[in-house]
Amino acid sequence: MANNVISIIMGGGRGTRLYPLTKHRCKPAAPLAGKYRLVDIPISNCINSGFNSIYLLSQFQTASLHKHIQQTYKFDSFGSGFVDILAAEQTDASGDWYQGTADAVRKNMHHFQRHGDNCYYLILSGDQLYQMNFNEMLARHIENNADITIAAKPMPRSEASSLGVMRVNDSLEIVEFAEKPKDEKVIDKFVVGDNLKTSLKNPQGDYCLASMGIYIFSQKVLEEAMSGKEMDFGKEIIPGLLSKKKLCAYIFDGYWEDIGTVGAFFEANIALADPNPDFDFHRQDKPIYTHCRFLPGAKVFGAKIDRANIADGSVVYADSLERCVIGIRSIIGDGTSLKNVVMMGADKYETDEEIAIAKANGMPLIGIGQNCKIENAIIDKNARIGDNCVLNPDGKPDKWEAEGLYVRDGVLIVTKDAVIPSGTKI
Repeated sequence: MANNVISIIMGGGRGTRLYPLTKHRCKPAAPLAGKYRLVDIPISNCINSGFNSIYLLSQFQTASLHKHIQQTYKFDSFGSGFVDILAAEQTDASGDWYQGTADAVRKNMHHFQRHGDNCYYLILSGDQLYQMNFNEMLARHIENNADITIAAKPMPRSEASSLGVMRVNDSLEIVEFAEKPKDEKVIDKFVVGDNLKTSLKNPQGDYCLASMGIYIFSQKVLEEAMSGKEMDFGKEIIPGLLSKKKLCAYIFDGYWEDIGTVGAFFEANIALADPNPDFDFHRQDKPIYTHCRFLPGAKVFGAKIDRANIADGSVVYADSLERCVIGIRSIIGDGTSLKNVVMMGADKYETDEEIAIAKANGMPLIGIGQNCKIENAIIDKNARIGDNCVLNPDGKPDKWEAEGLYVRDGVLIVTKDAVIPSGTKI
């Protein structure tokens, strides 16, 4: 059955809430856990489920995303697996870019229909953190004779006003939707009943079922839906089909995080340094795939380390690292202390000639210099931070900005390729 599944991953919109991390890249291309990118999560979930016909739909700031996909996902020449990039393009039929998730799929239906009849379409987001066996969801879809199956995450009632929630009957057939309901009486209607609650991992408290933006469509149902002009699945397609087709929920009660804001991105990354993170990259049965870079192991000299994830190729002379995620090729100078820091690393090592030129021009080297103190920060790729810098968002209002520095959601961001002179204190 896996051979009959076409997986479609949405490459994300402009990602304004994740800015400035999306200043030079789309959301799915954002680095994750020191050596991965967000897009590796849905692709790995597909591969681990045996779903190897994967399309990635992209539009904004796509260069780094496309490069990563092309370098990473190369399947056996004798198999049928692939990850194809379908970038927005202007054609004789349409001069518009993608206007929404449904519109993006509609504009590419001619690619999907080449796979023949009796297919299922799995539609995914490119910027969520979770591990799911899609085979189980597909089996439930077929068992229920559903037209559409929507992955649903039990969320506390208090969060319903910021989510798209659904009400289901005892057979998990969806009978009502509400997008970010504010009225308490309306929210009460969406609180799950005792029968469903007893099957949850933590049955205490009140829960609503939130759409995860993960859908399985039977082939004809999606093709019929694409004949209209609706632009978005969550806001238009799904609600419009509620009374016309059989929609069922698939309950997913594991870890799931929508990486939509700087705060969510920071917390999801920094949690990976904890002893038992909710999302576990060390599961042998569910590996997460990424670009094989052939880098040497990390080297650490004299640093006191408490909860840190240090990626390949890093060279650490620091005084201390406390709850940090250190990305590939990170260089950290002697005497430096980092606390609650996500450092994305570098795209390359500087050559001796490049180091000499940087020093001659009074420019810091890529990485973090000596005797710095940095807390509650994201340091984007290829940033240059000089010696004796003190960087901390405390006391800075949200949206505060300086040259190469931003504060978002209480997190200080050193932007990609930024140059922070020695002695900078904020």
